[in-house]
Amino acid sequence: MSITRAFQKAKEQGNGALIGYITAGDPSPEQTPKIADALIRGGVDVLELGLPFSDPIADGPTIQAASIRALNAGTTPMRVLEIAGEIKKDHDVPVVVMTYYNPVFRIGLEKFTAAAKDHGVDGFIVPDLPVEEAQDYKKTANSHGLDTIFLAAPSTTNQRLTKIVNATTGFLYLVSHFGVTGARTSVEDSTVQLIKRVQPFTAGKVPLAVGFGISKPEHVRRVIQAGADAAIVGSAFINVIQKNSQNTQAILEELEATARALKAATKIV
Repeated sequence: MSITRAFQKAKEQGNGALIGYITAGDPSPEQTPKIADALIRGGVDVLELGLPFSDPIADGPTIQAASIRALNAGTTPMRVLEIAGEIKKDHDVPVVVMTYYNPVFRIGLEKFTAAAKDHGVDGFIVPDLPVEEAQDYKKTANSHGLDTIFLAAPSTTNQRLTKIVNATTGFLYLVSHFGVTGARTSVEDSTVQLIKRVQPFTAGKVPLAVGFGISKPEHVRRVIQAGADAAIVGSAFINVIQKNSQNTQAILEELEATARALKAATKIV
């Protein structure tokens, strides 16, 4: 299923979409497909697989620690693509790889995107590649039928927002607040205002997904009611993995229950 179709399906069911982020290889490459199974059973519509990187500048302590655990477990960029392929064999759910540009550049843009396509990846998020420098990446990814998902932030001007919306495919990733990823206690009023500002730019063009700091059902409910098409949740899932690191069964059961509660909150009222 394409990313676009996943959003359409959620809408037809009267829901926003739930995008679930996990770091591939945390706590081990072998466990990641099982973790993906649990999230998908719980209702995740799109799975975002983080490619572990030694210098994840957009990520807070939770995802940084997950990256370190994954790297220590021997997770390589190509292993992440293999994991994506394992997940896609069992599930008709879009898989998006979130990676910094350095690993892509080192492996080679054509080689990496071709391998991603071969393993069933549907698209990429590259948070440190600005749209102004992304022509080669976008052209190569698009030639393999891969979506290129760009980010917009609270500081993005309307003029630049138009440029980003025109470049992004799959969805627009709206960063809900300044700073890095990580669970927060509440969704700020400024996030609601930001969604209301950006939504007219994306309406009828591309779905709007909101991430950074969204970790509870009430957060999901608030961003969907503000006009977002999807909520992106990462740190809440990674905290479950970290907390139960010695007990795989506990990880899987709690992840499924957490995803189910978050997905229920996407109901459009």
